[in-house]
Amino acid sequence: MDTITRRRFLTASGVVAAGALVAGGTAYGLGDILGFRGDGPTGRILVLVTLYGGNDGLNTVIPYADPAYAANRPSMAYGHDQVLDLEDGFGLNPGLAGLHRLWGEDRLAIVRGVGYPRPDRSHFRSMDIWQTANPDRPENTGWLGRWLDTAGGDPRLAVSFEPVLPPLLAGATSAGATVPGGALTLPQGVDGTVLAGFGTPAPGESTGRARAAACFADLVKVRDLMAGTVEDDEGDADEPATATGGQAPPLDQQLALVTRCIEAGSATRVYSVSLGGFDFHADEKSAQESILASLDKPLAAFAERMAGHGVVVAVYSEFGRRVRANASEGTDHGTASSVLLLGDGIPGGLYAEPPSLTDLDDGDLRHTTDFRDVYAMLLADVLDADPGPILGGWEGRLTFS
Repeated sequence: MDTITRRRFLTASGVVAAGALVAGGTAYGLGDILGFRGDGPTGRILVLVTLYGGNDGLNTVIPYADPAYAANRPSMAYGHDQVLDLEDGFGLNPGLAGLHRLWGEDRLAIVRGVGYPRPDRSHFRSMDIWQTANPDRPENTGWLGRWLDTAGGDPRLAVSFEPVLPPLLAGATSAGATVPGGALTLPQGVDGTVLAGFGTPAPGESTGRARAAACFADLVKVRDLMAGTVEDDEGDADEPATATGGQAPPLDQQLALVTRCIEAGSATRVYSVSLGGFDFHADEKSAQESILASLDKPLAAFAERMAGHGVVVAVYSEFGRRVRANASEGTDHGTASSVLLLGDGIPGGLYAEPPSLTDLDDGDLRHTTDFRDVYAMLLADVLDADPGPILGGWEGRLTFS
């Protein structure tokens, strides 16, 4: 190992977090998640899907019957004959055929007009607000991290398949765990044998170096598991996608790992996955339809496979877009949008009041549902927790009626 060290390998390959589950200074192997069983989950399971970039809610759940929609977006609007029809003058984006099928089976709930008071149009600040569940002041804990604090603090209860732990899983006294999925892009001169060698601690190594070795051993496990997952689900693992730098692996790979853990009987109650690329300031219509299709196919397949496993999926983004299209046939940062909910125990339908397209706040939608209402429902109904202490005394709650 004189030529290539572990440190140089990480630098050359762009691997973030070394593929290990890291929380509170303790590293866990993927096998610890698959083996984290006990009696299995003690209740339903929440899978949170974060769409980074600010997804355009008006061209996702489309108010095609409202004349103000086409008037504000003459070159971007979808007509009735183009959408996947829902009800009451609303339709889904054509890229969401799988979710539309679930809608037809009363298995997709769409909560309209979700946002928060005094909205912030910064990606970073708005995502911070959504993940900490505090629109009023800076917060250093996430809403699911605070749930983890009350649930015993074992990091394996809340797992992210993203490159780094999202703030939403950081609590005051505990934190969730993260394990990046996907295959590895190996630097020149490094093969599987060398990688495995990195995972073998040498006699006399310090505690820190031994932990680094354990991280490399976990990289091998993640790589092997991911290859097996692709083979099982697609029948061909010749070219699995790679996860390098700070980017998350493709959503289908993240959900495949969630599937593997759930079907193995892991006691994990919360999984966090993500999909980025929704910040369309120009040429939006076809590009958004394409990325929504890349959300739709794996998400619908996941929902079908997880039916009966007590799994609930929530899909959200940090904000929607402005009502009026810009001069580049895109949309700029806006405010309220829709949250999608699906899974066991979720009754399908349109919920909450749709925001007006004419009574605007400086060109933006006024939210009709506080996102903490959605969180309160998920905490109470899915995670069997008291929402009040976790959400700073918030008393609202989404109901399906």
